[in-house]
Amino acid sequence: MKVTLDTTLGTLLDDPQAKAVLDQYLPGVSSNPMVAMVKGVSLNKLLSMPQAAQFGLTKEKVEQVLAEVNKQL
Repeated sequence: MKVTLDTTLGTLLDDPQAKAVLDQYLPGVSSNPMVAMVKGVSLNKLLSMPQAAQFGLTKEKVEQVLAEVNKQL
């Protein structure tokens, strides 16, 4: 399974390897209670939300996460 910017956050969180990579790049994101509200949202859509910056979510960081996840899968 190749992950892209069109992949939902929930898809990444449901995969243990992808979840570990997310937590490596964005510590605590998987345990944040606010995440439940955006699990069905694509990464691309998340990047367009103003709250993304509050969590340190940038396009560059997302691309790093995707590259790392795709290497492991």
